[in-house]
Amino acid sequence: MKLKYVLFACILFVGFSCGEKKSDKIIIGVSMLSMQNEFIQQVADALEKSAATNQVELIIVDAERSSLKQVEQVESFISQQVDAIILNPCEFEASSPAVDKAKKAGIPIVNVNSSTKSKPDAFVGSDDAESANMAMELIAKKLGGKGNIVMIQGYMGQAAQLDRERGAKTVLAKYPGLKLLASQTGEWDRAKSMALMENWIQSYGDQIQAVFAQNDEMGLGAVQALMDAKKKQSVYVVSVDGIKDAKKSVSQGNLDATIIQNAGQQGSEALRLALELVQKKPLKESNKLIPFEIFVK
Repeated sequence: MKLKYVLFACILFVGFSCGEKKSDKIIIGVSMLSMQNEFIQQVADALEKSAATNQVELIIVDAERSSLKQVEQVESFISQQVDAIILNPCEFEASSPAVDKAKKAGIPIVNVNSSTKSKPDAFVGSDDAESANMAMELIAKKLGGKGNIVMIQGYMGQAAQLDRERGAKTVLAKYPGLKLLASQTGEWDRAKSMALMENWIQSYGDQIQAVFAQNDEMGLGAVQALMDAKKKQSVYVVSVDGIKDAKKSVSQGNLDATIIQNAGQQGSEALRLALELVQKKPLKESNKLIPFEIFVK
């Protein structure tokens, strides 16, 4: 049995009693927001690939969107005396104690993809406000600066949701002819967003001219609801992440655009920074931002 699975068993069954580290390899604990999310899974895959290349042991655990569980996972990593921690935060504020605890224990911590109020030793991700800005500018151009929009928000309180909302509202302020009819969370989930879009179709009907979904899973849910209601042809839909299903949908002419963020680069860069911190190398940059790209048919 590989060490990472032994250690994971310790987390599940023994809590904090695993004791001293028993490997000469560098061991990095990783707490991910939700392994049910395709984009987050892609980041985890990139971390594992980079870890294998660098002969690093990873302990990857799923916080299942619970900031409380995430803090407990970090406490377990501290007890196991891992060499570093990589955190994919569930929430901006509620996941911050995880960062504080790691730093107090003297264990380097790197945030990947999303940020916390407490500052980690390093951060890798993309400027989420920029992605929303790009998406909303596409919508503004398509509608000629005038029309009705609905916005499907991510998990409320997470940094990506907060920043993408801020970026969207910056563009809305530039175009007084654009009206935000409704804004509600779809919790990054395809099925929940499909149901939300169905409700909006009932409430607003043909008034809806565009949809900004803060991630692809939600965008794909909205597209399906619009297609089922035979209204997709008159509604422009843009989402964020660039997952495989979203690119396929764009290529098929259903989803109109996705704003790609590079999961592979986020994962590999997070591991690189964690290694540099473990090896006490001076960081050339502790805040690594990876640009977004627009993907259209």
